[in-house]
Amino acid sequence: MMNAREFPKRRKELMRMMGKDTIAILPTAKEKVRNRDAEYPFRTDSDFYYLTGFPEPEALMVLLPGRENGEFILFCRERDAEKETWHGRRAGIEGACEIYGADDAFPIEDLGDILPGLIESCDRVFYTLGNESESDQKITGMVHTLRAQARSGKHTPHEFVALEHLLHDMRLYKSRSELKVMREAAHISAAAHVKAMQACKPGVMEYQLEAEFLYAFRRANGHPAYSTIVGGGDNGCILHYTENSGVLKDGDLVLIDAGAEIDNYAADITRTFPVNGRFSEAQRALYQLVLDAQYAAIEQVQPGNHWNDPHEATVKVLTEGLVALGLLKGSVAELIEEQAYRRFYMHRTGHWLGLDVHDVGDYKVGDEWRVLEPGMVLTIEPGLYMGAEKDIPKRFRNIGIRIEDDVVVTKEGHEVMTDGVPKEIAAIEQLMAG
Repeated sequence: MMNAREFPKRRKELMRMMGKDTIAILPTAKEKVRNRDAEYPFRTDSDFYYLTGFPEPEALMVLLPGRENGEFILFCRERDAEKETWHGRRAGIEGACEIYGADDAFPIEDLGDILPGLIESCDRVFYTLGNESESDQKITGMVHTLRAQARSGKHTPHEFVALEHLLHDMRLYKSRSELKVMREAAHISAAAHVKAMQACKPGVMEYQLEAEFLYAFRRANGHPAYSTIVGGGDNGCILHYTENSGVLKDGDLVLIDAGAEIDNYAADITRTFPVNGRFSEAQRALYQLVLDAQYAAIEQVQPGNHWNDPHEATVKVLTEGLVALGLLKGSVAELIEEQAYRRFYMHRTGHWLGLDVHDVGDYKVGDEWRVLEPGMVLTIEPGLYMGAEKDIPKRFRNIGIRIEDDVVVTKEGHEVMTDGVPKEIAAIEQLMAG
């Protein structure tokens, strides 16, 4: 679990950057309907959770740096015995203060009466427009109302500032407590991948391997961080394949992209392995090429290197290998410049990871790639996806391979948090042989 002391530290740091005479307003996510009389399981907004730790729907956070009567205000649902009987327990106004550290709390129904008065005292409003239209209308409507009353002495904020501009840069650097949770998510996910390898054999359905992950994640009080991908054969060439309805066939590879979410923090692992436990010669050649590219990319995850360095290393190794295998023809340098590799490798080598699977944080600062610094967490996930076109040698057709690990930048270099699941060819074959 996340250390509860993290949340007030984050709020304090954010308010320091905001400065005086400002207000930050942040609603949580909306509940979403799945079908009639049924909703998707609620998952709080990542930014909202990062600052409050508050897990319930129908809530809104306000930060007021320097306010004498309390800087952290939470609007939330009141306790209601009848509704709690039907839908579960609530923290209520008292719990918002006693459990989640709010300096003051009010019923969410009173938002329209109280928030305008809080906004009125400020020069700048930190709020990110465009995430949720209903909240946007409420907040901008309150400001417009204040402006309409300016002649009667009402103070009017003169500036809207995107809250994410400050907040997302904070989220990019993971604390010790965050890394501890992410290592746990990585450990649980890696163990599930091992179980899936052991359970795999010809004739098993893709959804049956998916079930191994659902069981492992829920058993650890987690959830899938994203829709699990189990793609056998040519399904592995579909980057976001989630049907998971096919049968796993002898002689094919299966690509599994699955990660757990623990305490709202995600892991993200991909492994590709033979359904029957043994790589064919062609599968072995392509797989080793992807693995070599991944090792080269991980080696570039060093403090002081740029975000794009792992991708450039991946592209170089893959292009050289594709030429050696006869899948590309020409000068390696020219092929890289022409991006000829994109026929077989059409995505980038990674993304930020944290509260969101594709986590927040700029990849460029100005026109320059971001410099990697300790505490940043990224995925490294090169791949090759061979179609069925006639100009591809038959032995390579319909093979999809991706290998993905979660890597944290450290002071000395990097740490692979997901190394608990094998990826070397010999190790995979040995594990699957039982």
